[in-house]
Amino acid sequence: MKIMFKTTSPGPAPLPERDPHVRFTDLCAGYAGRPVLHQLSADIPRLATTALVGPNGSGKSTLLGVLAGVIHPTSGDLRHAGERPPAFVPQRAAVADALPLTVRQTVEMGRWGERGPWRRLTRRDHATVDAALDRLGIGGLARRQLGELSGGQRQRALIAQGLAQESDLLLLDEPTTGLDPEARARIAELLTALIADGVTVVQATHDLEAARAAGTCLLLQDGHLVGQGPPEQVLTTSALARLWQSL
Repeated sequence: MKIMFKTTSPGPAPLPERDPHVRFTDLCAGYAGRPVLHQLSADIPRLATTALVGPNGSGKSTLLGVLAGVIHPTSGDLRHAGERPPAFVPQRAAVADALPLTVRQTVEMGRWGERGPWRRLTRRDHATVDAALDRLGIGGLARRQLGELSGGQRQRALIAQGLAQESDLLLLDEPTTGLDPEARARIAELLTALIADGVTVVQATHDLEAARAAGTCLLLQDGHLVGQGPPEQVLTTSALARLWQSL
């Protein structure tokens, strides 16, 4: 089944397999009385990493929320060609230390889309959770409380929750912020492996090294799209200088 989020009617059919994973046109979105995104138009290519780059307040997290379906556009057209709803991994700082959750319980929440929070997980659900824990190398931490983990370990637990959703579109909000170089490298290696396995990745990031390793960049400023394309064409010294001088 094709998934399509759209804000205008009638509209075009969902994207066929040969087209981008996500396409949005003249997309506007925001919060009550506060517009954030202004007429964005771009494609998210399949089986690649797309980096959303821009300063705080540029609209990166809002755009991720729109792509995830948790923020509804106010106008424009948004089409997904994936087979399942997107998996959204929020910023690590958004998950409170005090939540009484183990690592395994955190990852099991990724199955709630299939079962709901009140139904018992099936054998297949447990196998999916086990596979996600192993994929992130945190099976040995399954019984630890989330708040006891290091930053890198907690980030891997949140990504494992995203993997447990078995989506072909993974959305990550600042996945490497505050992590040491080894943890950042480990997550970068994982994302490369996921793409080889058939997953499209979109990450909002301040990490220019991660952005330059992406296949495509979308450069945002004040809710406007001011650049899109390969990193070497978008993240130029002059473009970044103009961006930061405007702050």
